[in-house]
Amino acid sequence: MATAHVNVRTDPELKLRAQQIFNSLGLDLSTAVNMFLRQTVRMNDLPFTIGSFENKHEEIIAKRRAGLGIWKGKYSLPDDFDSLLDDFKEYM
Repeated sequence: MATAHVNVRTDPELKLRAQQIFNSLGLDLSTAVNMFLRQTVRMNDLPFTIGSFENKHEEIIAKRRAGLGIWKGKYSLPDDFDSLLDDFKEYM
């Protein structure tokens, strides 16, 4: 399969930190970028939500109240703030 080159300008520190994360997952930068591009095409959208933390909080609470359970079968509001934060970490 033929390949195309993509040139991206980014902050050197951002690139280094991202590469460290990808390396810890057994990926290189090129593979990670290709994963992002493939997922974008599959979803016909960005493979993540863009918005503020406050918006995510309201979205998550609303989905839980509606019984839509977007996390591993959890369908109710958590009993404490720490549990809610754990859910946010899973979601993001």
